[in-house]
Amino acid sequence: MRLDGVRILDLSRLLPGPYATQLLADAGAEVVKVEDTGAGDYARAMEPLTDRGTGAIFEMVNRGKRGVAIDLKSEAGRTAFYRLVAESDVVLESFRPGVVDRLGIDYETLREYNEELIYCSITGYGQDGPWADRAGHDLNYVALAGLLDMTRESPEAKPQTPGYPIGDMAGGLFAAFAIVEAVLARELGNANGEYVDIALADVVASFSQAVAYQSLTGDPAEPRPGETPLTGALPWYDSYETADGNWVALAALEPKFWRSFCAAVGREGLLEEHGSRDPDVRAALRAELEKLFLEQTRDEWEDALEGVDAAFAGVYSPAEALEHPQLRARGLVEEPDDAPPRIGFPARHREAPTATTESVPDHGEHTRRYLAEVGYDNDEIDRLLESGVVH
Repeated sequence: MRLDGVRILDLSRLLPGPYATQLLADAGAEVVKVEDTGAGDYARAMEPLTDRGTGAIFEMVNRGKRGVAIDLKSEAGRTAFYRLVAESDVVLESFRPGVVDRLGIDYETLREYNEELIYCSITGYGQDGPWADRAGHDLNYVALAGLLDMTRESPEAKPQTPGYPIGDMAGGLFAAFAIVEAVLARELGNANGEYVDIALADVVASFSQAVAYQSLTGDPAEPRPGETPLTGALPWYDSYETADGNWVALAALEPKFWRSFCAAVGREGLLEEHGSRDPDVRAALRAELEKLFLEQTRDEWEDALEGVDAAFAGVYSPAEALEHPQLRARGLVEEPDDAPPRIGFPARHREAPTATTESVPDHGEHTRRYLAEVGYDNDEIDRLLESGVVH
């Protein structure tokens, strides 16, 4: 597989880091989840729980990994970790800035054991800057990055919390990309190891490209929520309620899509209103579309516009989306015989990913195996286990 032979030590918890390493595991990497000897990753106990009594979020982003539990606050635990580092390619961590230095597992220290090591730190605000030490969660990161402001229907409306944790997932995705970039650079001989600093707020802010120019240049038409082409200003690019209380999304930005739509719904008289800058024309058109879409249910509109090149789609809940024929046809939802359903790797390659039937690792499930691999004999491992240095 593409990343076969790449070993990653994942010290992260909750969602961003584990999502990053889940993507890398799906791409063939060997991911060793390194947890403390106490409760381990907090997500193990977060509701909702699966039939196994484990947090559903934990199970969704930790499948097929190996589990090792080590007390990194102890000298013996750090020694064991250093041995693992010497035989690995990547370390990923998500502690607050400064924690790894206090533990003695920072990049400069670990380079002494593996000079080609790739080390990735994921934090909310990065390793420097006035907010570096500030606590936060996804809502805070999207707030700083400008995204939460743009979720409002108008400047006067309340910001709407995004339905998915965008900062967490985007940060994890970007961390995976940066790790692959660093591995490739090392293999090409362009770098001898690398340190990568990922800030979740930075990643979300980088998504602002569609509106950044006005903000960066002080344009008086600074983008405001509900007032840009992609946030509700255009009636031909908006969501509309249907007869059954569901919604549909019309995204007919290009004239060709608008022409197809108008022809399909028998509203050729609206053709000339596309592209209008007149607020009264736009308001009248939006009212006309609101009335039109209330004439049928979401599914009836889907049937009516099936095959029409109009940039149209129903609005679906997550449960409906994961059952939708399109996502099913893409194989995004996997249903293995020996594990609960799961979201698979969201890209297709001609070389199919190496299939894994391994379940989510129990806390410290593979500790003995990996300690043996890095030179500990059975008696030494037994003593470490009995002393609580490892679990």
